[in-house]
Amino acid sequence: MLVTTARMTTPHGAKYIAQLCKHFAHKVEAEWTETSGRAALPTGPAEMVADAEGVSFRLVAEDAKAMIQARFVIDSHLVTFAHREAFHGLDWAVEAG
Repeated sequence: MLVTTARMTTPHGAKYIAQLCKHFAHKVEAEWTETSGRAALPTGPAEMVADAEGVSFRLVAEDAKAMIQARFVIDSHLVTFAHREAFHGLDWAVEAG
């Protein structure tokens, strides 16, 4: 399994978690609170945690192809949801494992 993480600096992290999870819930199992969320993406679970400075993402994928697909899903939705912030994508890192 591969794990990739990213962080978006924004005062609207909790809002983006709710938007993402509500959107994903139309197709996959998703749950969220005021500061965290989880979605069972086809490529693997996506976990999100917000604080006052931003939102952190953690994706788990079976292989590199699934990891790339999961990153694209998160990035492409955030481009739409965070358009007022001129968001263009996350800087993803792979966790050592």
